[in-house]
Amino acid sequence: MKHIPSNVKDKYEILGIIGEGSYGVVLKARKKDTNTTVAIKHFKQSPGYCTDMDIIERELKILQSLRFVNVVELIEWFRDKKQCFLVFEYVEWNMLQVLQEHPDGLPLEQVRQLSYQLFSAIHWCHTHEIIHRDIKPENLLISKNFVLKLCDFGFARFCNTQTSADYYTDYVATRWYRSPELLIG
Repeated sequence: MKHIPSNVKDKYEILGIIGEGSYGVVLKARKKDTNTTVAIKHFKQSPGYCTDMDIIERELKILQSLRFVNVVELIEWFRDKKQCFLVFEYVEWNMLQVLQEHPDGLPLEQVRQLSYQLFSAIHWCHTHEIIHRDIKPENLLISKNFVLKLCDFGFARFCNTQTSADYYTDYVATRWYRSPELLIG
């Protein structure tokens, strides 16, 4: 990774790429002073960077207000003129990977535990007037101790009775995970 600023490289050793998306790339890294493994979300530079910064700042504000065991923890963040890096706790798998590893399904007790944790995360968000808007297997992280953590709040919004409908974009969730009401109106 050649475009990582020195303030990030001074604190973290980049170990590899976890995944890529339209927003940028998620890196696996090691914090040098504690030897802790973290995930760093590096946003791609784009011509509409000011708009992108609005989205990033909204995600930051949401994450900072949602400290909860079943929401991925934002550790810190870095920004310079053209780049932004969000540093998160590292979680080993996502739900898609877990399901692919268990094609015959998970034991019922694990399904119950994971369902409860997902519902707890969603309830916590709603209690704080936040709607996630992109819940899908890739955004459900699963730790080695089978703790579920909701992640990727890029499409999330603060929501209350005073919020104007114009505040919300038409894009809500990845098409395959949209509710019938969203798909057919």
